Amino acid sequence: MSAITRDEVAHLARLSRLALADEELDHFAAQLDQIVGAVARVAEVAADDIPPSSHALPLTNVFRPDEVRRSLTPEQALSGAPAVEDGRFRVPRILGEEA
Repeated sequence: MSAITRDEVAHLARLSRLALADEELDHFAAQLDQIVGAVARVAEVAADDIPPSSHALPLTNVFRPDEVRRSLTPEQALSGAPAVEDGRFRVPRILGEEA
């Protein structure tokens, strides 16, 4: 695999509109080369016979079944609100939005 060159880093810096000193170009070239090498090693490990996964252990979600239960009536829910309008909570207008 070829190393990231100083000229490539300078080109990337120009595209990114970054002003880099000469010593920074050398420093970043070495760092970027290490990053590219690490990514290449990860790509080598990924095999077709290994299924992709997001966790090391299999996970299952535990959901309870939906059941209809008694709940508050609209009047009960709104009874503690500081302001009510048309059967809904009234809140202050924000961001100058129009109704």
